[in-house]
Amino acid sequence: MEDVFRQALDGARRQETLSWELRAATSLARLLRDQGHPAAAMSALQPAYDRFTEGFGTADLIAAKQLLDELGHAHHD
Repeated sequence: MEDVFRQALDGARRQETLSWELRAATSLARLLRDQGHPAAAMSALQPAYDRFTEGFGTADLIAAKQLLDELGHAHHD
């Protein structure tokens, strides 16, 4: 499953579709978190999230931010 998410992420980056990149990165980050790899999850999601300059009230960005916050707390615990 991780390979599928990574392929989707790579495809979104090649096509320069930031919203799809965020969705793929969020899915990959959730999988990595569930596998016990919070730092890898943050590394997968943070770059896509950081590229946004607007739209922070959208469901995708809200979900990504919540996941990043959760991962940040897990990483520091």
